[in-house]
Amino acid sequence: MTLELAWSPFAEFAFMRRALLGGVALACSAAPLGVFLILRRMSLIGDAIAHGILPGAALAFWLFGLSLPALTVGGLTAGLGMAGAAAWVSRRTGLREDASLAALYPISLASGVLLLGLAGRKLDLLHLLFGSALAVDADTLSGMLATAAFSLLVLALIYRALALDSLDPLFLRSVSRIGPLAHAGFLTLVVLNLVIGFQAIGALMVVGLMMLPAAAARFWSRRLPVLLPLAALLGALCVWLGLLLSFYASLPSGPCIVLLAGAFYLISVVAGPVYGLLRSRASIQTV
Repeated sequence: MTLELAWSPFAEFAFMRRALLGGVALACSAAPLGVFLILRRMSLIGDAIAHGILPGAALAFWLFGLSLPALTVGGLTAGLGMAGAAAWVSRRTGLREDASLAALYPISLASGVLLLGLAGRKLDLLHLLFGSALAVDADTLSGMLATAAFSLLVLALIYRALALDSLDPLFLRSVSRIGPLAHAGFLTLVVLNLVIGFQAIGALMVVGLMMLPAAAARFWSRRLPVLLPLAALLGALCVWLGLLLSFYASLPSGPCIVLLAGAFYLISVVAGPVYGLLRSRASIQTV
């Protein structure tokens, strides 16, 4: 009976299968990027870029409606433009890149809200901010699968350079010039996943799917080759359970997915073997 409850919504409804497949694909590509964001001390940059894509997506939505190619191009252009602008300000003024992004993202968010407000599409703003995994159509699913495959392929290609640049950038700089290239490719993947993710669970919710499984995985292992698949697995599990909760409780799917990811994070904080509260307390008592 339990297995039937866990699988019957996906067997019975095509929209649930599309939501599950797209969400799992997104989790498998976004959560490993979250691991690298944490490793590179760029955790809040994902949130800033998620706000940064809103003006481009809002303008594309105003002009073309819910067109996946238009929304993707608009969001990608705005996100990359914001990341590039922050890097330029940082290089020219000495201001830290995260501070530049923190200054730019409220401007981007306000611009996106204003564009949609001028267009008289206030209800559609909720779709862009919070999304609906249950409204994933065939075109959106294809885009999510293609983005996930592309992200994992590029991440595999730049993995060694990205890992070395995260752990010892000075050494990488002394032996190769690939560091800035790997950083630029990595930021492009982050923006691309955020853009395709807001189609399903919204611009504000997709950051949770990117960062919470990655943060939770950090409490279970210190090894990067373990953290990456573990974060992806946790993210995929949250998508599956979140969709079930959304279906049976008639709740919005995006917040359900992210809140379950938050629950896994809190469990990891308490029970994780790496710096978890219970482990730390046991170590103190032993000493």
